[in-house]
Amino acid sequence: MLFSRISRNLRGSFNSCRWFLSVGDQNHRFLFSHNVQSHTDSTQQVIRSLIFSKGFPALYSSRHQIHHQSSPIVEDEHDPFSLVADELSILGNKLREMVVAEVPKLASAAEYFFKMGVEGKRFRPTVLLLMSTALNLPIPKEPPPIELGGTMTTDLRSRQQRIAEITEMIHVASLLHDDVLDDADTRRGIGSLNFVMGNKLAVLAGDFLLSRACVALASLKNTEVVSLLAKVVEHLVTGETMQMTTTSDQRCSMEYYMEKTYYKTASLISNSCKALAILAGQTAEVAMLAFEYGKNLGLAFQLIDDVLDFTGTSASLGKGSLSDIRHGIVTAPILFAMEEFPQLRAIVEDGFENPENVDLALEYLGKSRGIQRTKELAMKHANLAAAAIDSLPESDDEEVRRSRKALIDLTHIVITRTK
Repeated sequence: MLFSRISRNLRGSFNSCRWFLSVGDQNHRFLFSHNVQSHTDSTQQVIRSLIFSKGFPALYSSRHQIHHQSSPIVEDEHDPFSLVADELSILGNKLREMVVAEVPKLASAAEYFFKMGVEGKRFRPTVLLLMSTALNLPIPKEPPPIELGGTMTTDLRSRQQRIAEITEMIHVASLLHDDVLDDADTRRGIGSLNFVMGNKLAVLAGDFLLSRACVALASLKNTEVVSLLAKVVEHLVTGETMQMTTTSDQRCSMEYYMEKTYYKTASLISNSCKALAILAGQTAEVAMLAFEYGKNLGLAFQLIDDVLDFTGTSASLGKGSLSDIRHGIVTAPILFAMEEFPQLRAIVEDGFENPENVDLALEYLGKSRGIQRTKELAMKHANLAAAAIDSLPESDDEEVRRSRKALIDLTHIVITRTK
């Protein structure tokens, strides 16, 4: 049974994350309010009881104990990105076609991060293409034909590829808007669009990408998927607003920080993974597992980003190091350091406009376990992501098994990356 496998795979302890379950039902609602709305009460109850009674697993399964070993995980001859390299190339070409605009300046701005060489590693499309294969399971009922581009088609893969395209456009649009809000001057190792072409054009380019994503989303003609990804855009705005308008207590709250991180980073990939399962006609339980993978992978990714902002270099990250703290953004390493050194809170509340406060905060961070505890929390979320994949219904299909292994490999890549 599916849930008996989940209970075996999600054993562990929440001991080092007690703040996450510190008070009452409100914290519980945050952890699961984003992924259970369309599922039955019994499904909610099972998942809640598994997570809240056992907590984060120390090891996510008996078969894959990778995050507590020193040896590299990626042993297959194919890394996760190479498994979908051909599809990623096609997806890149489609994206460049989808962002063509009649106004030359807008066209140049919209395609700025879709041009060959600056499109990034396409992490999110890679996850989604692998997840599409990983969910290639027998389904209770064949999904109805979907109209795409004026023709009727039952090509599930093409619809799932469309989700990957939509997700990447929403992601890049959010980057363009974030760079304006943060007054950033670099992105992916080159000048940010707002720095090169100005804030107004950068904002309009982001809006244009969102509009193109909406058109592509509507073409899927699936109201549940449309609702899911529309909610993602709302979450992006909510998360950014939470970051800009914090009270003193919220700024120093790990719970508030994790909720904001879900909205800004994890909602997009988690709901996109869920959308793939819905398009495939999978059960609510399978859709929830896809969601859980994306949510926890996204949280782990952002937590490591927080670490790299302190430990990485500007050249390796493609953006200025220490950019968060210099913009007054308090992230997990500082929050953990504050637990060890309460006097750091006064510095945080005073703000980081004064460079001396930045230096003092870094001094406290260096004396604390803030960096290590953030890595440990990222590892716990990576383990949860891997547990979700391990809990999917079993399959003998070699491509399905290979894609699932690649998704698990990605959890390791996320927490060991240096850029």
